Formats: sequence, structure tokens, C-alpha cells
Amino acid sequence: MELNIGTNIKRMRLAKGLTQEQLAELLTISAAAVSKWEAKNTYPDITLLFPLAEIFGVTVDELLGYDEARTKKDVDKIIDEYQRLYVEGNFTEAERLIEKARKEFPHDYRIMNKYMWDKAGGNAGNNAELLQKHKDELTQICDLILEGCTQDGLRAEAINMKAKLLHAAGDTESALELLSTLPSWHAPMVKEQLFEKNTAEYRYWNKKNCYGLMDVFAIKLARIIRFDPSLPLEEKKERLISIAQAFAEMSQRKDLEFFCIGEQSIYAILAGMLTADNATIDTVVQIRERQLGATSKIMALASTDAVLKEQIQTTYKTDDMLTWQVDRLLHSPHPQFSRLREHPQYLELLRRWSK
Repeated sequence: MELNIGTNIKRMRLAKGLTQEQLAELLTISAAAVSKWEAKNTYPDITLLFPLAEIFGVTVDELLGYDEARTKKDVDKIIDEYQRLYVEGNFTEAERLIEKARKEFPHDYRIMNKYMWDKAGGNAGNNAELLQKHKDELTQICDLILEGCTQDGLRAEAINMKAKLLHAAGDTESALELLSTLPSWHAPMVKEQLFEKNTAEYRYWNKKNCYGLMDVFAIKLARIIRFDPSLPLEEKKERLISIAQAFAEMSQRKDLEFFCIGEQSIYAILAGMLTADNATIDTVVQIRERQLGATSKIMALASTDAVLKEQIQTTYKTDDMLTWQVDRLLHSPHPQFSRLREHPQYLELLRRWSK
């Protein structure tokens, strides 16, 4: 981006009716310095930008000739081109492009972010040597983003980078603590990226995230159907049962046992839907039975899977997810649950599962 500060100074000086000598006197510098600026031979020292802007009654951006709209458009094109090159595998060209952009647009936070991750070897990169090599520059960029940028996404990326730098320096505990300041949906993902893929720590976070995402995916999938106004209740029920059964079938396969998490989530959503829509008590009991059966599968899996057991402890503050669910259905003061407990067959279901 070409700086037009010399041209702007001359234009604004003349508009104020000042000579080069008078402007120089106000800034306590030589008239020769002003002359060199206006001839585009040199730029003003950074410490003079604010005094100049104040004298002319403009912002520093206006003094520099910073056209925000045009700059955004130029940066958009660069980001798009960088992404295209990266997707195509032209990493060398992508690196050259972002390095050039970093010099041309030194104050753009999006360029800073792309440049930062390029230097670090990518978002999932964990090369400690590489991170340590660029530590000072990367730290400076992170600080600039965190101090001046208001975009949550870019700020989260800067926090992620700071955590990687801490981990690369051997302070993994502080890195994980820092990442915990991110939103709950974001923190586990970047914690996984903190570690090399051949490490026990990576496998732990990868599995933990897999279990969490299975639950979220199933809930979101169920809600697509649950809140579709074009579908009658019976069709919603049939679709959700079909999906839950598919999860159950997948959970019978080796290494896919955790699909019972999705099965449980679907049946939980379905049970709530049927209760809210005043379905027959027999139907609600049938679906709650399936939900608790799926929960029983989760508990069986957790007995041999330490990561899943920890996930249950974190979510329910107990080792026994099944007991927690039954106690909630038995004792919650929520009106829907209270109404259901008026039916003997529903109470019998809960008492049977509470044994």
C-alpha cells in the first residue's frame, strides 16, 4: 500500500495557510525535513504523526491517506488468493504472498493472523523449534491483535498462538489454562491442536473431542427435525427413531461403540418432544426406556474408557450418568416431569431403572 503522507502534508499545510517553515516551527524540526516529506524523499518519524494530525485537525489514518474501504477490498482479494493457493498446495507461493501483504498492510489484523500462522507452520502445527525461532515476532503480533482488534475470532486465534508458544517453551500447564479462557465450544478443539499427533496428550484430547462432538452432532440433527414446522408429530417421531436406531447399529461395531452417545441424545430429544406435544404416556414411556437403555450402554463403555468416564464426571458431577438421569426424572420440579409422574407406568419405569 503506497503511503501518500507527503502529498497529504503539502495539501493540508496549504489548506491551513502555513509555510514549510511555519509547520517546521510548530513541530520543532527543520524546514528541510518538511521539504523532504513533501518531495516524498522521506517519511515523518512516527512520533510526529499525532502532532501533525492535531495541527491539521484530521485523524492519523487520514494523514496517512489510509482508505479503509479500498484497503479492505484489497485485503479481501489477498486473503482469497492466499486461501486458493493454500488449498491447491502452492505453499511457497502462498507464503510469498502473505509475507508481501504483511509489509504492504502492516496494520491489518487479518493479514497479521494469516502471516502468523504461516510462520508457525499452520494452525495444527506444533513444531517447537519453529515456534521458538519466531517467538518474538509471533508474540508481538499476538499482542497487537489482543490490544487492538475487536473481532472475537481473530482474538481467539491470538490466544491459541500464545498457548502454542507456552507449550513450545515447556509450560504446558499455563498453555492449557490460557486456552480454557476461550468459549467452551472452542477450547477443546484448540487444546487438541496443542500437541503433536503421535503423543498420548493428542490422543486424549482427540478422543475427548470426538465424544463431545458426537453428543452435539446428534442433538443438532434431532433439532433439525424437532423444529421443522412442515412435519407432523408422527413423522418427526418416526424419523428420530430411525436415526437413533442407526446410531445404535453403528455402536455395535468395533471402535464405534461411542455411537451410543448419539443414540442417547436422540432419544432424549424425542422424549422431550413427545412430552411437550402431549403424546400418549405409553409412547413417552417407550422412548424413555430406550433412552435409559442407551445411557446404560454409555456407562458400560465408560467402565473401560477413562476418557469417557472423565467426560461423564465433568458433565454430570458424578460417575453414574444413569442414576443422575433417573433421579432428575424422578425429582425434578419441572411441570412436564411432574405431570408424567402422575402416571403409574411412568413411575414404574423410573423405579425399575433406579435399582
